[in-house]
Amino acid sequence: MEIITKNDRNSNERTVCSLKEIEKRKIVEHNDLITSVAKMDKTPLKIFELAVSCIDTENLPKDNTIYLSKEELFTFFDVSDNGKHTRFKEAIKVMQKEAFFEIREEAGKGFKFKSIVPIPYVEWTDYHDEVKIEFHREIMPYLIELKKNFTQYALSDVMELNSKYSIILYKWLSMNYNQYEHYSAKGGRRVNQIESYRNPSITVKELREITDTIHEYKDMSNFTKRVLDNSLKEINHHTSFNVTYEKVKKGRSIDSIVFHIEKKRMADDNSYKLDDRAYQEDKARKAETEDMLTVQALKSPYTKLLMEHFLLSYLDLTDTKILSGLQAHVYPLYDELKEARGLKGVETHLSYVASKQEGYSKRNVVKYLKTAIEGYLPTVALQDLEQPERANYKKPRSLEEVAKDFLPDYQNETSEAEKEELRRLKAEIDKKLRGEGL
Repeated sequence: MEIITKNDRNSNERTVCSLKEIEKRKIVEHNDLITSVAKMDKTPLKIFELAVSCIDTENLPKDNTIYLSKEELFTFFDVSDNGKHTRFKEAIKVMQKEAFFEIREEAGKGFKFKSIVPIPYVEWTDYHDEVKIEFHREIMPYLIELKKNFTQYALSDVMELNSKYSIILYKWLSMNYNQYEHYSAKGGRRVNQIESYRNPSITVKELREITDTIHEYKDMSNFTKRVLDNSLKEINHHTSFNVTYEKVKKGRSIDSIVFHIEKKRMADDNSYKLDDRAYQEDKARKAETEDMLTVQALKSPYTKLLMEHFLLSYLDLTDTKILSGLQAHVYPLYDELKEARGLKGVETHLSYVASKQEGYSKRNVVKYLKTAIEGYLPTVALQDLEQPERANYKKPRSLEEVAKDFLPDYQNETSEAEKEELRRLKAEIDKKLRGEGL
């Protein structure tokens, strides 16, 4: 992630933002803005994103003002008909009167909420190509001089998205994937934590909040189609991401969504590939992380158990994707079950899972095992509430281990004199037990 530095904001030079090199243009926003609720439809949202991409972070805009070309603005929206000027004016009107962000920030013991109209002033003429856009002063801290908790993504990706939901979801996925790339390169997080950024989870409630659909698409199948399926179809087709998802149930209801993000390979233009340093670094990081997880999986006792229950084959042991997937997503859940029921509890679970496995699930054994254990752990927790004696299973400890809790310096050492005295006492006790010397 690059750091945005403060610079001279008093330049009087007026530069009209050009879209000629749109592939190189980036948008940078604070994560609080990424997770805010955008109370606007796609057109005002895309105008805002376009305007943000015109902020020169090396020469910050005077009076929070940038200038756009109308013709290039129409190009961005792929508008060429005679009514484009009228529609542009309508979009500006909506943006100023109805479009705003609801931002939630952590503050002390709770949260602070803000409602900000991001672009309160727009000026243009019918005889000139230039459009003046002024950002509200309250939105600027989320756009400039950001040193942490920010996300950067490509304007060209947003340009092709035609749904408000796909834009919001793309920004949220970018926020998580940026953290995956950052911590993969810099460290500071455990392997499982890093992988969670590439496979982020969000509750349905939170997803409805950021997409502003709390009161819309009440039926889950309709919500899935409109907000998830349609958006991901656009994202996968037009952006640098390939994204899949799975639903996680809690009881009978869908509680959360887990996304799986992969970055696309670049086009076969060799010069373009060589310039994509981020892609090359990401590829190397993925390979290194996958290798590390594979080694850990091969050493894990759970791999042996899966083999014994015929849930893994010897051929699977040569597949790094399967082994790294198990280590990242399945084995941590087995650790939870082991803590509650011991290793025997894990074996019992695997025996049941093996008996229920269908042929189709063998094609994606990681997903099958992950789904199975995620469905079983809530049952274990419920059993522990109903039968406390089953909770927190732990292997009985030896007398020596218990003694060490009370005698930290305890050592199992006996002197020769003490051994001789013990042998004498034992001999006397044996005589009495045999009735001798009475």
